[in-house]
Formats: sequence, structure tokens, C-alpha cells
Amino acid sequence: QVQLVESGGGLVQAGGSLRLTCTVSGRTITNDALGWFRQAPGEERSFVATISWTGSSIHYAESVKGRFTISRDNAKNAVYLQMNSLKPEDTAIYYCAATRDYGLGWNLKISDYNYWGQGTQVTVSS
Repeated sequence: QVQLVESGGGLVQAGGSLRLTCTVSGRTITNDALGWFRQAPGEERSFVATISWTGSSIHYAESVKGRFTISRDNAKNAVYLQMNSLKPEDTAIYYCAATRDYGLGWNLKISDYNYWGQGTQVTVSS
């Protein structure tokens, strides 16, 4: 059974930083693209960042470019999201996701991913 477990969320003041971790079990992520999405109250889940199986191809939503960094550690079967210069509008539940990477381009859509975590709450106060 594949499980993705996010951690590292919490309450932070605007301008602060958090580092989210997603640990995957039941599946080796070596050949997977990994992504982070978020869902704010009353809104749909939206794309934040994705990283290819090689780690060489990375893409961010415009709203987080220059502030967030996605990375992966295949040895630890984990993906990370470093979030700096946080803003109140970054408040959301953050989800990690995984899918086999066939090298066909960035995986930006919810439907691109087969495996999802339960999410971790990030709250940024003003």
C-alpha cells in the first residue's frame, strides 16, 4: 500500500519560513515525478511545484516563484518544499503527490498524479 505523509506545516508569521517534508512508503520514488499542491478554504486545489524523476526539471506556480524551492532525496524516498517569505495568501492545506514520470513534460494537473498524501496545514498570519 502506497502512503504519502506530509509534515512540517504550522503557524508562521508573514515573512517567515517553513519546510514541508513528504515521506513515501510502499513505493520507490526513483522513477516518479513529485509535486506539491495546495487548497485554501473555499478554493479548489491548485498546483504549487513539481520536480521530475531526475530532479533536473522543476516548475513552479507563478505565485511562489522565487520564494519556494522543491527538492527530492531518493535515498530517503522523500520530497521537500522549502517555503520562504511566506505571505498570508499562502495559507492552505498543502498536499504532496507522486506519479510515474514518463518524461512527457511537467506534471501540473491534479489528474496527472496517482498517489496523494492527506495534507498538512500551513497558516501564515499577517
